[in-house]
Amino acid sequence: MDYSYCRKLSQSHPAWRLMRADNAPLIISFLHQTFILPNLRSIKQSELVLMLDDFLYQLRLSEGEDSFPKSAHQYLEDWAHNDKGWLRKFYPFQSDEAVFDLTPGTEKAIGWLASLNQPNFIGTESRLLMLFDLIKQMVTGSETNAKVRLQQLQQRKAQIETEMQAIENGELNVMDDTALKDRFMQFSQVARELLADFRQVEQNFRELDQSVREKIAGWDQGKGQLLETVFGEQDAIADSDQGKSFRAFWDFLMSSQSQNELTDSLEKVFQLDPVKSLQPDTSLKKIHYDWLEAGEQTQRVVSKLSQQLRRFLDNQAYLENKRLVQKIDDLLRQAIQIKPLLPPNGQLSGDFAAFMHLDLPKLDIDLPMERPLFSVPLVQNFDLDVEVDEGETVNVDDLFNQVFVDEQVLEKNIERMLETQGQINLPDILKQHPLTLGVAELIGYLSLATKIDGDARFAGVIDEHQQDQLQWQDLEGRNRQAWIPRVIYTRR
Repeated sequence: MDYSYCRKLSQSHPAWRLMRADNAPLIISFLHQTFILPNLRSIKQSELVLMLDDFLYQLRLSEGEDSFPKSAHQYLEDWAHNDKGWLRKFYPFQSDEAVFDLTPGTEKAIGWLASLNQPNFIGTESRLLMLFDLIKQMVTGSETNAKVRLQQLQQRKAQIETEMQAIENGELNVMDDTALKDRFMQFSQVARELLADFRQVEQNFRELDQSVREKIAGWDQGKGQLLETVFGEQDAIADSDQGKSFRAFWDFLMSSQSQNELTDSLEKVFQLDPVKSLQPDTSLKKIHYDWLEAGEQTQRVVSKLSQQLRRFLDNQAYLENKRLVQKIDDLLRQAIQIKPLLPPNGQLSGDFAAFMHLDLPKLDIDLPMERPLFSVPLVQNFDLDVEVDEGETVNVDDLFNQVFVDEQVLEKNIERMLETQGQINLPDILKQHPLTLGVAELIGYLSLATKIDGDARFAGVIDEHQQDQLQWQDLEGRNRQAWIPRVIYTRR
């Protein structure tokens, strides 16, 4: 933290620029109220403009009509400019309307200001226990001696048996109110910090994507070398400490057992009287769903790398085809230019005839395997006599027995089950609404999980690393089963 580093940081870091801004109270209070409190990752431009209009109207009533002269749209464009970097403006996939999101630097500045307002109760026991637990995990996890590991497990087993015996004897140790408050405050702080860290992780992957785009745009060597370099960088990110930690976190979060356990535990914690006395933020009950949404958005940023590679290959193929067409056009142009030099009636003489003379022999090559096999010709027998039927009715029901899957019915099934819980797996949905149309209906559920619709009341996530077994009966009553990736629907 020398002078040159601090000076460079004050000129380039968005968090420092935000603290020095003239309208810092306006910017921080509005962004905190709009993004941080409701845990929103991105907001459409039209909606954000209306929110800022209402916010400015209330401020002008108390601070004066001329206190904030710019319009809401101008303020947002100014905050998202490169020289500010407090908001990120981008266009989502298949959308023509821009959306805004906080940058990691802005969230760090808002979080630091929030930490200045220290609560009356500051817990230290939970943090000390957490540090001791982390040290124990590192010591135990790095131990390579099997005897030592078994000895540690035996000690833990003895402690658990002692505690069980004490409970059976009626000695039940209950955590007091102070300890409950201490641990809940620690949970609230870490949960918020973890949600804020997702923006930084997403920003890191986005910087990787930008570097790959720049490398592809200026690449003048072979495609094989570029693909090797890009895939090498992508593997390095996945195998890095940050990539491994994010993958472990995502695998744990995608587990339905972990989700249900965390939901039940949070519901019980918020019913405790010491926790109620703290007047906690009720949005923490659904903090794991916010983690899931933030992690899904981070996964989308990573997938853009493969999309950029595909676009590069398509562009390279187009350029190669374009060069080939240009060469053919050049040959045709040269042929047209020498056409007047040809003598009439095709009689060649002089130097031109010597130039066009070919001494190479012409060989008629006929490979046996190129000859097609004999096929019996199909003889069509046309009868000019038209027979008249006897007027019997023909059963045409089979023409109308076509399978039609109504996706609106499937959407209602998902929305109805999401009314009582934050997320649901596809096997749980099929327990309440079994498949009646077989594979076609199953594909309909998978299509809804991958469908990108901003107006939908739910979103789908497909986890390729976990599998679920589905069983149903087809239209003929036969038992069928299939293994598919885990499909999770979450409420928006």
